[in-house]
Amino acid sequence: MKELWRNQTFRIIVGSDLLQQLAIWIRNMALLFFIMEQTNNDPVAVSLLTVLEYAPIFIFSFIGGALADRWNPKRTMIVGDLLSAASIAGIILLIQTGLWQSLFAAAFISAVVSQFAQPSGAKMFKRNVEDAHISAAIAITQSLQAIFLIAGPVIGTLVYTKLGVMTSLYSLTVLFLLSALLLTRLPKWQRDEEIIAQGLLADIKAGWKYVYTAKSLRYMSISFAFVGLGVGLIQPLEVFLVTERLQLDKEAVQYLSAAAGVGLLVGGGLLASIQRTNQKTILLGGILFLAVASIVEVLSTSFWLTLTMRFLSGAFLAGVNIVIGTLMIQLVEEHMIGRVNGIITPIFMGTMLLGSAFAGVLMEATSLFTVFVISAVCIVISTGPIMGIAVEREERGN
Repeated sequence: MKELWRNQTFRIIVGSDLLQQLAIWIRNMALLFFIMEQTNNDPVAVSLLTVLEYAPIFIFSFIGGALADRWNPKRTMIVGDLLSAASIAGIILLIQTGLWQSLFAAAFISAVVSQFAQPSGAKMFKRNVEDAHISAAIAITQSLQAIFLIAGPVIGTLVYTKLGVMTSLYSLTVLFLLSALLLTRLPKWQRDEEIIAQGLLADIKAGWKYVYTAKSLRYMSISFAFVGLGVGLIQPLEVFLVTERLQLDKEAVQYLSAAAGVGLLVGGGLLASIQRTNQKTILLGGILFLAVASIVEVLSTSFWLTLTMRFLSGAFLAGVNIVIGTLMIQLVEEHMIGRVNGIITPIFMGTMLLGSAFAGVLMEATSLFTVFVISAVCIVISTGPIMGIAVEREERGN
């Protein structure tokens, strides 16, 4: 662990993530509250905000991943933060003229930029962090996200309620500029090989071919699809666990989210402190526990039992995310990281949103219990391809 913290690249990226997470949560809460005030709590406006935050994952991830493989990752991350800061500055000017609707553009631009910056950070880890420390590095960044999952809404709400929308936006500009300044200290990027001059479409096709021909990545894509479908089926229905099963007010759903966030933090911290881990055991055990937990939660009428399961689910989910993140870096060649990330992430998001779209319909046609059982079955099915990954790696002597 001490050797990892001595790694300058790791420290810089963690520091940048810290600034960006703070900016993201201030942005999320400021946009949400301000738009609700301006539209008199219009649910359509709130839904539009969510769509604009997720749509770029489908629209730009393929393109963003391919371009990230072509571009200098250090420069890409710096330019991404500068563009985010510039977009917020422009939106401040528009709001001052009365065009508050420009806030929707802020959510969209920020989501677009992340499709280029995220795979660039993975490339920096791939080159500058030793394989033995990759798992711990992913665990620490996962823990950082968990901390902000818990504290982010509180910080963002406090900044907005105490200082208002304009100060919130000014703080975003400063945070993104500070992140860009910090990233300038990353080591200079030297390309190992020249990029063959070919069209962007050819690059994207090469990415799909790479995922399809690599057994481990193909299995991972299939597994992601089933996990995403299972998660999507129950995510919109969690509030009904609170109102129907626990007989509590809908606002109590926040306690389940907080418990999951604490679980993510604890799970990530534990894995970061362990020198050696069995990836196969953590991945299979974590996914199977998520399936079991969904059944226990839908059967439970005890608040504390449900809360405990949500905490443990968060801890096991941290393990699953860390192993998957580690495999994504270890299994993928450096020059393909962007494209692979741009293909596999939308598979998960797409199936998750598909599950969410049918969740309400299935619940009305059957019951809350049936939907959670279907979700558990989808998650269990996802372990089949994961076993394929383990077998394939053993055959290769990994």
